[in-house]
Amino acid sequence: MDSDLKCNRLSCRKTLVDKAVVVGRKQSVECSNELFNASRLCPACETSLIEPDDVVVCSLHPTNDYKTSVLSGLSPTIIMEICSRALSFWQYQIHQENSFQQAVTRNLNDKNAQLQKQLENVIREGMYNWKIVQPTSSNRHQANGEINLLGNKVAGKQFMAAS
Repeated sequence: MDSDLKCNRLSCRKTLVDKAVVVGRKQSVECSNELFNASRLCPACETSLIEPDDVVVCSLHPTNDYKTSVLSGLSPTIIMEICSRALSFWQYQIHQENSFQQAVTRNLNDKNAQLQKQLENVIREGMYNWKIVQPTSSNRHQANGEINLLGNKVAGKQFMAAS
């Protein structure tokens, strides 16, 4: 499931593999270094990060010794609280990823609808021109070229939406 984590910075969206910087959200180490050099603000919500544990670099594949040592000596109540917070964190990340994917899908569907309308207009204009002007091989070639171009754009957008 670690491979499901992606940097929350929209301009990055890189899959997090070994390490992540956690600031209530997660970021790639590279993005965090770039963003925190300018200020100590959360890059997502701009909350001031003044406490030492506000920004934590975490390993996404901790060793078994580390896992044991981190929780050793803690009461079951504290361990359950930690687990609850960790599950809430993952739930938030999954919600963020779903929201991002829905926005991408909406954007692609909107572009597809625009291209469909353009294609229909070209076809309608072509039919109108066909009736008014005696078609020549040049007119037919140009109209077919426009229809093919728009058809390819529509096919490309549908392929991207399906991916």
